[in-house]
Amino acid sequence: MDLQLNGKTAVVTGASRGIGLAVAQTLTEEGVRVVGGARKVTAELEKYSVAAISADLSTTEGITTLFDAAHAELGGIDILINNVGGGDVEQMTLGGFLDIGDEQWDRLFELNLMSAVRATRAALPSLIERRGAIVTISSINAHLPAAGPVGYSEAKAALTSFSKRISEEFGPRGVRVNTVSPGVVGTPLWREPGRFGAKLAEVSGVGHEEFLTALPREFGIASDRITEPEEVGALVAFLVSERAGNILGADYVIDGGTLKVV
Repeated sequence: MDLQLNGKTAVVTGASRGIGLAVAQTLTEEGVRVVGGARKVTAELEKYSVAAISADLSTTEGITTLFDAAHAELGGIDILINNVGGGDVEQMTLGGFLDIGDEQWDRLFELNLMSAVRATRAALPSLIERRGAIVTISSINAHLPAAGPVGYSEAKAALTSFSKRISEEFGPRGVRVNTVSPGVVGTPLWREPGRFGAKLAEVSGVGHEEFLTALPREFGIASDRITEPEEVGALVAFLVSERAGNILGADYVIDGGTLKVV
């Protein structure tokens, strides 16, 4: 299927690895000129972008740096992918509500919600002019309030709600806004030693590899495997294309059947 994306322009946040890198790669292979932003620029991001920008996208200054560079490089923006999110495992406490102070809530909401608010505000004038598209990467945690670190599910629920609001306001002006909500994805967050997956394994009292092998069963994933980043990238590329021209305000779950709701 020709997605008819050749010649389009895009900004992808959190693009140095994982889902963001997979999205940048997929869009680039479809002929999109991508500007990717991340705190640390990787060789992979440089390969799959026309400009790779180092910036802390949890801050107003970082968003400004990214979009100043994007406008200079691209001239205008057709596509925005709000992907930056998650959190630094070394700064995250796993525990109950009473164990968590304001700092973790503030960090998670700044990174997972406010980064998308600021990026969307920066991109919208161009997106309105070009009748563009936004896909925001949320999470199935938006539907699972008691799952994950305290503050994370709440931030993702707010992110999904924000995207729905923007779709209602700017859909009539030609801007399509949707969210993609992955379950567990085989990114460095889960697979690399010392990161979130390894920390969960430690808390569970098992080895990291044993934890990853058992994860689909323990999480009730009907497909019996976790999602791969490239699968999320393919879904995102479809949603920003004209092939999905009347899809807006939707939340697409890609989780192998983890969510058990109708």
